[in-house]
Amino acid sequence: MRKYKIIALFLLIVLSLTIADEGKMYLTSSAPSLKIGDNGEKVKDMQQELKNWGYFDGKVDGRFGYDTFRSVLNYQKEYGLKATGIADRTTLLTMGLAELIESGVANAATSNISNEQLLARAINGEARGEPFEGQVAVGAVILNRVNNSKFPKTIAGVIYQPGAFTAVSDGQINVPIDPKSTVVKAARDALAGWDPTDGCLYYWNPATATSKWIWSRKVKYKVGRHWFGI
Repeated sequence: MRKYKIIALFLLIVLSLTIADEGKMYLTSSAPSLKIGDNGEKVKDMQQELKNWGYFDGKVDGRFGYDTFRSVLNYQKEYGLKATGIADRTTLLTMGLAELIESGVANAATSNISNEQLLARAINGEARGEPFEGQVAVGAVILNRVNNSKFPKTIAGVIYQPGAFTAVSDGQINVPIDPKSTVVKAARDALAGWDPTDGCLYYWNPATATSKWIWSRKVKYKVGRHWFGI
């Protein structure tokens, strides 16, 4: 009997953690998938986010009914997510309703990643090698999106929006950054309120940009290889 209890406990741990190489960062959710029939505060929080962004016009009551299902479905279609109407881990994350945790194989320890470290990782992947002011500018764009009603309300939500940042799609977001690195200082300065871009929401490299839409943005600031616009 004791043997089976140990096996059951081991399986539970495996199912509860994202197992990976020690020291790497992986995405897990602070809430299970939400679906029709679910009730509670998580559903209520999700309904409020959907309402804030204009996807939900029903009552924020914590009940996942058809109106909520339809709202989630429309949200997923808009953001290029798998459209199922079920608010899975990725959907919750883009809404800012999930959290990042650090998992290591050696001891399976977990700890929250700070906003400063997460922002530094994004800056590292997007603007490593750029002038310091250009690194701060990339961090500022992310924070400007957090404060804009068209984007998720958290740093993690903005960074992990599908297709938003190369640092996520190519895995650079998983690389821990030395606290003494200049990108950490750039993240810290951006968090402290320095915005060289004066409110820009987008940036691109004019030498490599292929999106026709991005060229319709009004350019407000240029530094290094990046242009910044609204």
